[in-house]
Amino acid sequence: MGKKKNADKNGEYTETTSVVEEPAETVEAEEIQAEAADMVPAEDFEALKKEYDTQKDQFLRMAAEYDNFRKRTEKEKLSTYDNATAAAVEAFLPVVDNFALALDAGQNMPDEFRKGLELIQKKLDSALEKLRVKSFGERGEKFDPDYHNAISRVDDPEIPEDHIASVYQKGFMIGEHIIRHAMVQISNGK
Repeated sequence: MGKKKNADKNGEYTETTSVVEEPAETVEAEEIQAEAADMVPAEDFEALKKEYDTQKDQFLRMAAEYDNFRKRTEKEKLSTYDNATAAAVEAFLPVVDNFALALDAGQNMPDEFRKGLELIQKKLDSALEKLRVKSFGERGEKFDPDYHNAISRVDDPEIPEDHIASVYQKGFMIGEHIIRHAMVQISNGK
């Protein structure tokens, strides 16, 4: 609000009030500063203002630190879950490998026995999928030393150079965490 003094017909001054819309926070802050400036000497007012700015800065820093702490704690919780899951999965990966070997080697076994092994393999794959565990390392994939351990190189005209010619052991990962690297043989492309 603004106040004006206007002269009337007799020359007397009267105060009129005009309404000017200003943000409430700005008006309140200005009024508080004006009242504080009237009640407190200028040097004390400046010291109080400086202390207020320091306290405000400390508060904002503390709020930012708390937010960072909250985010870091949340990330650690997820990491702890992934690490625990990886340790549990790593314990039964030999079983997964043995079923894959049994299926590959069982060409001459009865159909019922082979179907039973395939069902068990599907259940294991389903359990790994529920735990967000993914396998990698297939024939024909591009070799990546971050994910694959190369055991040897072989001449294979069907597979391009630096691609996987054969897989000895599949790799597994959860999220970005590698549980086990894939053991592979790399093609020379010849």
